[in-house]
Amino acid sequence: MRPYDIIKKKRDGYSLTKDELSAFLTAYLKNEIPDYQISAFLMAVFFKGMTKEETVSLTEVMLDAGSRIDLSDIQGHKIDKHSTGGVGDKVSLILVPLMASAGIIVPMMSGRGLGHTGGTVDKLESIPGFRTALSVSEFKEALSRIRCAMIGYSEEMSPLDKKLYALRDVTATIDSVPLITGSIMSKKLSEGIEGLVLDVKVGKGAFMKDMESARTLARSMVDIGNAFGVKTIAVITAMNEPLGMAVGNSLEVTEAIDCLKGNGPDDLMEVTLYIGALMLRVAGIEADIEEGKKRLAQLIEDGSALRKFRELIELQGGNPQIVERPSLLPYACLTIDVLSEESGYIQSMDAEAIGIVSMILGAGRERIDSEIDPAAGIILKKKTGDFVEKDELLCSLCTSDEEVAEKTRVAFLDAVKFGDSPPEKKLMIIEVIE
Repeated sequence: MRPYDIIKKKRDGYSLTKDELSAFLTAYLKNEIPDYQISAFLMAVFFKGMTKEETVSLTEVMLDAGSRIDLSDIQGHKIDKHSTGGVGDKVSLILVPLMASAGIIVPMMSGRGLGHTGGTVDKLESIPGFRTALSVSEFKEALSRIRCAMIGYSEEMSPLDKKLYALRDVTATIDSVPLITGSIMSKKLSEGIEGLVLDVKVGKGAFMKDMESARTLARSMVDIGNAFGVKTIAVITAMNEPLGMAVGNSLEVTEAIDCLKGNGPDDLMEVTLYIGALMLRVAGIEADIEEGKKRLAQLIEDGSALRKFRELIELQGGNPQIVERPSLLPYACLTIDVLSEESGYIQSMDAEAIGIVSMILGAGRERIDSEIDPAAGIILKKKTGDFVEKDELLCSLCTSDEEVAEKTRVAFLDAVKFGDSPPEKKLMIIEVIE
């Protein structure tokens, strides 16, 4: 069929076969189809959706377009996790060494941040010397030696996703469940894993703003993972305010170290330990969530997880001394304290607005080619539910650009809402989909 016929068929709400999708998208990867026709196709998918069978086919086509890693020669349970993205979400930095210290092989590949959400690769690269671009042989050697590695996706592994994502970003077709599913799952399935836990964020700071869309995405990805023989579980977690107290790359690494020392914020540790317990369940090590959480908490308490993080940093070329001396991480030359202009209980903190403040400070990217300041970001001093006096410290803004100081201070204050009584406490762990 001609590209025109494929676009028209999907525009009219009909299902595409795997052969049709393969021919169409492979031709695009070879630059035989122009961007404007692929853009039309993406918009058609956005409005008409895809069946489960189509989404499986899309994922397989995207998977087949790149290379796959074979980890069959490495003994152990190979389990990964993936987050759909949020503000202050440094769970992977804590979870990878923690799960490796629990005996699980964690071959984590991650992406960079874009817009108001942070990227794990950017956080890791704020560690002096840390290499996220390992070769496949280096990646496998790390997994064999210390049971974990954290790298970025190479062009060889996901060339079709890279081209499609760049177009989705500029054609307002990011928020499409089948396109998100194909993008995430094709990359995760290329890692050679046998199990996967998905952290699907929902709320103001997430791509999925409501439970219905979050549940739909979670179910779609769980179905696709299991269809490919990878045992997959999704947990829906709250993302209405930043996770933890730090937003920004080196700031989040510092907070992750605090967590591995047993000093982490309650909300961040709740999500981390729950996802970790699900990974133990997927691996068949511990079926009971509460027992799994206790097992992982003990590995933090006895220092095993922190030692594993130090090993990971050293093996991937970073300075392991940051574990004992986080002050060796990049730090901002300018810190602006934001004081409350009123008193009362914090009713809400708009995660997306705060993420945008962090991006403006230099911690994130407005465009995919934007440079980031690894030291920029926000250190929160108060969270939702806290009582705040007028002129009390709400947060510190960290930046190297004095010109953005006043603009971001006002924007942060606009993102925080006050009331006379404490708000109802919201759940962090909302739903598990297996």
